[in-house]
Amino acid sequence: MSLLGKAAVAMWWNIRPERRAEFGDWHSHEHFPERISIPGFRRGSRWTSTTDAEGFFVLYELEQYEVLTSRGYLDRLNAPTPWSTRMMPHHLGMVRSQCRVAASFGGGVATSLATIRLSPRAGQEAQLQAHLSEALGAMAQKAGLTGAHLLLTDTPRKSSPTTEQRIRGRDGAADWIVLLSGYDADVVERAGAEQLSPSALHAAGAQDNPTTGRYRLAFTMTPQDVAAT
Repeated sequence: MSLLGKAAVAMWWNIRPERRAEFGDWHSHEHFPERISIPGFRRGSRWTSTTDAEGFFVLYELEQYEVLTSRGYLDRLNAPTPWSTRMMPHHLGMVRSQCRVAASFGGGVATSLATIRLSPRAGQEAQLQAHLSEALGAMAQKAGLTGAHLLLTDTPRKSSPTTEQRIRGRDGAADWIVLLSGYDADVVERAGAEQLSPSALHAAGAQDNPTTGRYRLAFTMTPQDVAAT
């Protein structure tokens, strides 16, 4: 899965079981088409956790970082539809990061994904980024894997709580994010657990206790899909 642009919005949250059916309908048939219709949005994907019955990960890939502060995007964030207004309070434990793409390797659309949220130790930023870029470039070529990417959170300076955020409550944010995708879930899990283990990341300059998630693809959409509907 090669990322389609230079920026991204990466989000994690939980949806309780009794809301999952309506969430899937809303997110697939209203929310994704709305977001992907915004100029500069190039792809959206929704992933279901394989370890947490309530967990989701969503990634929006953006053409340029400036899309994050564009009128088209902010207008939607500040004017949610009635259905969105009803659904937003059910996004529990939201972690939402607006990111620059620091490294992206691979191609195609994967079925399995690992996410790793981490932070560099003070003074180790350049060392860690160089290590991750080299490691991810090599990993993306391995059998069972299709892509490996590094995102660095860079919240726009003019960012202020939007209407959607006020409905949800305070969002958290990740710092650095590694995405590892593939067509073999076991290989994705093993690669993340071995080459990107907490001890390996710490040795490369990361802080302790990264947060790891494992997911399977639920839905993806591009502007071409919206135009075809």
